[in-house]
Amino acid sequence: MRMKRANLLLTLSFLLFVCNNPSAAAQVPFSVDDFDWRETVPYLFAAATMPGEEAIKTMLENSKVLRSYVAQEVRMECKPGNDRCDSSRDGFTVNGEVTKRIDGIVREGIVHRHKTAVVDYVMDGKSFPFSEIAAVRSDNRQDAYFILQLSDRFYTAAQLQAKYGVPYDTNIFQWYSVYKYKLDSADYTSKAVFEIDPTDGAVLKVAVSLKTKKHH
Repeated sequence: MRMKRANLLLTLSFLLFVCNNPSAAAQVPFSVDDFDWRETVPYLFAAATMPGEEAIKTMLENSKVLRSYVAQEVRMECKPGNDRCDSSRDGFTVNGEVTKRIDGIVREGIVHRHKTAVVDYVMDGKSFPFSEIAAVRSDNRQDAYFILQLSDRFYTAAQLQAKYGVPYDTNIFQWYSVYKYKLDSADYTSKAVFEIDPTDGAVLKVAVSLKTKKHH
């Protein structure tokens, strides 16, 4: 009985802390499992019909991964009175600062090659579960691509299947194997390809593609 009461008091204390400190819940560290490739499909579909830079901006501004990473930077850097990022200035919000910085990443990082718009952004993998993010939009076709590189080897193929189920297809190459997942609709086909190290089952990378379908 005492144990139950103690647990209840701990739970109530935590809830009171969160209620009095709304930012506490938002600052829980981002993990690989917080990413779900299926959540990228709506904004990939939107981006597939947009011109290059607008499409890239749509993909990266809506990416939970990049927004979480940039928000982590903003919370660390932006303080009241800070010349570089003054959190006490009128109209400042973490969310608004995150969007502003992502727009800067796109503006400064976008390159056009082989009739394709690309932004490839490197993140600090020491403090974040992903080390690189890329968004790609073809100038000739209505398709879009989103790529993430994992920064460690803690997320496994077993965890992947526990979350998404059995892949519809697998393949083995010289240095890695792949698990493939797919979402199909009347308007598009979207595929996620996870690269996996066959020696230890660690997930290395995921590439999500979306191609629109033509209606005749």
